[in-house]
Amino acid sequence: MAKTATSDAADKITTAKEKTAKKPAAKKTAAKKTTKKTTKKTTKGVKKAKKNLVIVESPAKASTITKFLGKNYTVMASMGHVRDLPKSQLGIDIDNDYEPKYITIRGKGELLSSLRKEAKNADHIYLATDPDREGEAISWHLMTALNLDEEKTDRITFNEITKDAVEKSIKSARGIDMNLVNAQQARRVLDRLVGYPVSNLLWQKVKGRLSGGRVQSAALKMICDREDEIRSFIPEEYWTVSSFVADSVGNRFEAKLYGTHEAKLELKSKEETDKVLRDVERSDFVVKEIKKSEKTRKPYPPFTTSTLQQEASKYLNYTAQKTMMLAQQLYEGVEIKGEGTVGLVSYIRTDSVRVSDEAYGQVTEYIRENIGDKYVPAERNVYKTKKNAQDAHEAIRPTYSSRTPESLKASLTNDQFKLYKLIWERFVSSQMAPAVYESMAVSIEAGEYIFRINASAIKFKGFLEVYNRVEETENIAKFPKITENCVLKLESIVPEQHFTQPPARYTDASLIKTMEELGIGRPSTYAPILATIITRNYVAKEKKAIFPTELGEIVNDIMKEYFPEIVNISFTAEMEDELDKVEDGSDEWKQAIREFYPMFKSQLENAMEKLEKIEIKDEESDVVCEKCGRTMVIKLGRYGKFLACPGYPECNNAKPYFESAGVDCPKCGGKILKKKSKKGRTYYGCEHNPECDFVSWDKPAKEKCPKCGSYMVEKGHDPVKLVCSDQKCGFVTEKKEENED
Repeated sequence: MAKTATSDAADKITTAKEKTAKKPAAKKTAAKKTTKKTTKKTTKGVKKAKKNLVIVESPAKASTITKFLGKNYTVMASMGHVRDLPKSQLGIDIDNDYEPKYITIRGKGELLSSLRKEAKNADHIYLATDPDREGEAISWHLMTALNLDEEKTDRITFNEITKDAVEKSIKSARGIDMNLVNAQQARRVLDRLVGYPVSNLLWQKVKGRLSGGRVQSAALKMICDREDEIRSFIPEEYWTVSSFVADSVGNRFEAKLYGTHEAKLELKSKEETDKVLRDVERSDFVVKEIKKSEKTRKPYPPFTTSTLQQEASKYLNYTAQKTMMLAQQLYEGVEIKGEGTVGLVSYIRTDSVRVSDEAYGQVTEYIRENIGDKYVPAERNVYKTKKNAQDAHEAIRPTYSSRTPESLKASLTNDQFKLYKLIWERFVSSQMAPAVYESMAVSIEAGEYIFRINASAIKFKGFLEVYNRVEETENIAKFPKITENCVLKLESIVPEQHFTQPPARYTDASLIKTMEELGIGRPSTYAPILATIITRNYVAKEKKAIFPTELGEIVNDIMKEYFPEIVNISFTAEMEDELDKVEDGSDEWKQAIREFYPMFKSQLENAMEKLEKIEIKDEESDVVCEKCGRTMVIKLGRYGKFLACPGYPECNNAKPYFESAGVDCPKCGGKILKKKSKKGRTYYGCEHNPECDFVSWDKPAKEKCPKCGSYMVEKGHDPVKLVCSDQKCGFVTEKKEENED
């Protein structure tokens, strides 16, 4: 059987040392020429195939790559990291220039034995872990743990898991990049030097199972600072005035008060507003100026890790952690009917918006053939990567633009399909022509006051033909049938009182966006940071809004008082810049640690000495202990909140705490509680269970179905739909917005 192109390419990749090593062997064979005539005759012209071992992190990635390589390749998974710092101790030799003490991860022994056996029998080994700092570090740890021969081991990376990308990576195999490894080591050592001692302090002074990580503390401070802003905010009154006018053919338009001829007007009271109304009601509404123009809206750049997490939160209601889990699945490979395992998107940890020439060629060809020539811009759309970005990888994009979401729908889970669709639409639209709008700005004079109508109509959809998620920002309306100096008919004038609102609480999307703008963390760290502060119960979510818990504010106050540099946003961002310098080789990796640790150690000793034990009071509930009659309290345990009797140890009654869903049971009128199934899925049940057997996967609504009287449930988001629980009825309506803080 003929060897594959990949195999041929791999066979040609030999180092100078390998070639040198083969020459003595050839001489030795020549020396024994007379004794091995028969052997030489039978083997003449037969070239022994090389055995190659490729090591990746995950079985899914291994499955995808296996189909691209020939029979001479064995692909195995390391199942992530194989070595790490020990969990039971600091693991950093501070006296020996902060040398990390790595150990084999528990449970990896059998796997490492299998890898060693395959490596020993392989002629060449390729380490194909992810193309980032952590992936480089995993490859370095594999070199050590498996005791691999450097002469026959290479590092390969690819931005997407496709046949072409894998074959090219083998042709351009290289050694381990120690700058990348050291940048990862520096982050790991810094995080351990901060995390373990601070966590120990919190365990001793506050309560067990707390943590005080380096970057998570800065993120927690941001959330607490926002909460302080909300609490201290004082609303200010203001008024708006809208006039509803009709044109010559009876079309009705809203014209908003702008101000006077001299300046923009800000109405602060009812008295000021009433004066305007009195003046306006006696005046004609005369069109003074009409400005028509054409404006364009440029497409958005393809996704980075940060923007993907933001848009998935906004449009799909996915947490950052869920988004990255699904994106990883799409990157590593999904079983596609008729094709096997296929990698569908490029590498998903990136802060770059760069697109390769090959990917650009594919997408423009797709647009031209399937959407139309006019949707391809005259010049290539090039987007500027942010100043502090590493730009190590391309933007997140489909591996092949021709793989439309609909063509893959049958092979993907619903969640995978939604995320792939978002990525595909964003990328394809990024290389399309801008949308074109016709706009009209009308100035209307009413006595001394000026009212304005702003309207726009889409002329050419451009990229909105594919990524139509931005139209809500435009005021799309019919153009008024008016001319300058004509008088409009005033139908009504509406004053409205408003109050300024406090800044909104962070959501996953807005927190990640702000962290990126401030330079806190990097693409691979956003999701873990959010997951950690939620798991530690430092913050909680209500709908999408993130707010600090009492415990989170206590921890934040301690960190601000005793470790001001760690929670300082600028300091944290500067530390990220230091790690970037290690990566590009301009800084030695331990230097940042040498400068940081003495200061931190002094602060830690001060905190241990001066910080007194803090008592966290239990939250009182309205549940009465059925054993002793006391009012039970809500405590924080390892797995979250639970109800406990305050009479412990005399009374040790405890039971699960369920959050109220804020609606009454449709069957018995009791409270509906938000619960978790054994598999962790959220459902809603009655507080009187098992006497009342009401349960629902969907959240029951307060409203009854106006059509049949059954209870309704909430489904979807943005907007939330109210759906009748009786499928035979089928009534659906949109939920009215509730006033939220």
